Formats: sequence, C-alpha cells, structure tokens
Amino acid sequence: MTPSSTSSTSSTGTGERWGARLWGALTVLCAVIFLDALDVSMVGVALPSIQADLGMTTSSLQWVVSGYVLGYGGLLLLGGRTADLLGRRRVFLAALAVFAVASLLGGVVDDGALLIAARFLKGISAAFTAPAALSIITTTFAEGPARNRALSIFTACGASGFSLGLVLSGLLTELGWRWTFLMPVPVAIIALVAGLKLLPRGEERATGGHDLIGAVTITASMLLLVYGVVEAPEVGWGSPRTIATLAGAVALLAVFVLTEMRVRHPLVRLGILRSAPLVRANLGLVILFGSYVGFQFVAMQYFQNLLHWSALETALAFLPAGLLVAVTSTKMGDLADRFGTQRLIAVGAVALAGGYGIFLGVDADPGLGMILPGMVLLGIAFALSFPSLNIQATNGVADDEQGLASGLLNTSGQVGGAIVLAVVTAVMTSNSAADPIGGIRAAVVVSAILALIGLGIAVTGLRSARRPQPVPAQDEKVLETV
Repeated sequence: MTPSSTSSTSSTGTGERWGARLWGALTVLCAVIFLDALDVSMVGVALPSIQADLGMTTSSLQWVVSGYVLGYGGLLLLGGRTADLLGRRRVFLAALAVFAVASLLGGVVDDGALLIAARFLKGISAAFTAPAALSIITTTFAEGPARNRALSIFTACGASGFSLGLVLSGLLTELGWRWTFLMPVPVAIIALVAGLKLLPRGEERATGGHDLIGAVTITASMLLLVYGVVEAPEVGWGSPRTIATLAGAVALLAVFVLTEMRVRHPLVRLGILRSAPLVRANLGLVILFGSYVGFQFVAMQYFQNLLHWSALETALAFLPAGLLVAVTSTKMGDLADRFGTQRLIAVGAVALAGGYGIFLGVDADPGLGMILPGMVLLGIAFALSFPSLNIQATNGVADDEQGLASGLLNTSGQVGGAIVLAVVTAVMTSNSAADPIGGIRAAVVVSAILALIGLGIAVTGLRSARRPQPVPAQDEKVLETV
C-alpha cells in the first residue's frame, strides 16, 4: 500500500489485483466503521436493563443514546477537516485508541452520568475515525471500479454494523447489558495494532491554516441543533428553551457561513456544495438514515410494548434486513460501475418507500406476512442506497478535500437521524394516548413521507445523463448546479 498521491492511487486501478497489505488495511478500516455503526443501534435493546441497574430516570436514559449522537454528529465536520490537515492515518489511529478506552469505561461504570459521558466520548472519537477512514479509502483507490469496489465493501460493513446492532444487542443483553459496551474493546485494540502496521504512511496533507472560528461555530451549531431536537419532545417544541436553542443554532450557522466566505483557509470550502451529485448524496443520506432511525425506534416500541416480544425476539425481527445488507452490499461496487450510482439510489428509494408502506398496516396481530416483506424491502433499500450514496458523495472530489466530503456526508446522516427521531417520537407520543396502534401508524407515516421525498430527489438526479464531474475549485466555472 503506497502513500496517497496521484501515482499511488493509480496503482490500485482496475486491472491490478489487490495485495495482502491492501486487503489488510481495508479490513482495519471496515472493522472500525462496523464498530462506529454498531454503537449507534446496539445500545437500544439494552436500555431497559441499564435503567433498572443504574436507577436512571426515563429523561436521563435517553442521553445514553443522545450523548453518542451529540458527540458524533456535532464534531464530524471538524473530524474530517482535521484528518485532511494533520494526516488521516494519525487522526484515525488516535481516535481509535480513544474509542477503545471509552468503550471500556462504559462497560465498568456504576453511575448514569459517567455512562453518558463515556457515550459522548465514544461519539467524539467516531466523529474522527469515520471521515478519516473514508478519506483513506478514497485517496488510496483510484476513482472508478477500484474505488467503487472498496467503498462498497466499506459501506457494507457500516450498514451491516447498524443493521445487525440490534441483533447483537439482543444476544449480549441476555448475558448482561455491560457486554454491549465491552464487546467492541478487543476488536478496537486488534484494529489499532493492525492499523499501525498496515495503514499507509507518507500521505499528502491539505495545505493552509486552521479555521478556529469556523470550527467553533459549526461545531457549536451542530451541538445546539442536535441538543434542541433531542430535548424538544420532553420540554415542548414551543418552549422558550427549545426556541432559544434552535435560534442559537441558526445564528451560529450564519456566523459560520459568513466566516467561511471571508477566511483565508476555510474549514469548509463552500464551493464544494456547487456539486449537485454531492448535495443529492447528502440529502439522500439524511432521508435514508433519518427515516430508518425513526422507524427503528417506533418498531421497537411496537414489538416490545404492544406485542410484548422479548429483547431477543425484537432483535431477530430486524435480522432479515441486516443479512441482506451484509450479503449483498459488497456487490454494489460492480453494480455502480454498470448502472451508475443514481439509478441504484432511485431503486433503493422505491424499496424504502415500499417497506414503510407495508408497515402502515400494523395491527395487534401483524404476523410474519407483514413483518418479513417489510424488513426485506428495507434491507434492499440499505444495500442499494448506502454504498451508492458514499460513492456519489466522494467522486470527483480532490484528495485534499476527501475528509471534508466524508465529514459532510456523515454529518448529514447523524444530524438527520437525530432530527427525524425527535419528530417521530413527538408524533407517536401525541397520537398514542387514546390509540397506541394509531400512534405507531402516524409515526411510520413520517418515515414513509421522507422516503417519498427521497425518491423525488433521486428521480431529479436521473435527469442528468452525464457522469459526475469534478467538484469545482473556487476559481472554476460551476459545471453543474443543484
């Protein structure tokens, strides 16, 4: 595996087989993105056991989930840019070490506040490992078949980690909730040792100084936004606290945009958003990930609270979707080469809308005839769309901005997940008092509407028959507009 440069990238072209070192490095990156995604969903089934063991209130318990989302979604842009400036390998390995320590702390603490702090720290570490890992791949493999193949494997591991998180959580919770935190520790340590040996050295770094004002304002804005939407269902969307928090997020975002327009070395070069494929990919991930996070939360309430399924039975209900993603996603690179990412995203959007549409028929006795087809369609949607969105978001982006593109994409997913989850929770709560099944249906409607919006965006992308063009530099003519 050679340093990331024009010459080195070409060494991983279409006609050359990948050596053991290259496969080893890709395995390290895939293992870590699997752990990052696993942590988003795996804690869900364990929450009742955590609450009983640590004596946490319902309002504090939500922060076991939200603390991770705050750290992850709030710092992703900073993580991506830091990887570009300081070196992707260095940032990736340092953040991975923090992830291992935070996982260990989460498994041994006996206080709810300390557990939330450990989760927040894990989210921060994931905010640096995820964009660094993705940008290592995109600067090592040549754009085209080689990169598409690597990204399809990488994103398959991420999607599988998220999809299988509930299944693993159901199994581990039977042994004790602490195992859901301790299980990633040895995997992270092995990946860290292997990464020291296998990840490329001597990589090129982005030039320029640090945009401290931009970093502080965008990070604070994302943190306030996620905090506001997570707390809104509890304190009320119209409460002064919610309004002040969201207004503060908007104000900080405005300051950030003004800063990026004037600073010499911006954290986010706003010209990167002139690429329509990149913007569509980010919107697509907001919808894909956000709608599924909301649906997953609703489905867990439905299976456990209304149908009275056990944690393991609930986890197994999601197994068909997880298996489909794990088995088929590695082939998406070849399909993207043949049909183009936009067609795969459009088909995935149809499957996503169809899956949610089936679950609109929930009742007190759903039966396998409803659950299995719905889960299969959602698995197909993730298998097609998730790798394709990652490929589309990074194609045509210069090497020194791959961390930025990766950070933007991951931020879209995490922030989208937090916002949609808050909306879905509010809709379900407001409609469940008199009719619990009706509340479930109303919440699924939110995900279904989002899926239809995503389909509309995907169809818009199909209108362009051209291959994705390079993202324009600041002084270049815009080739394609949104």
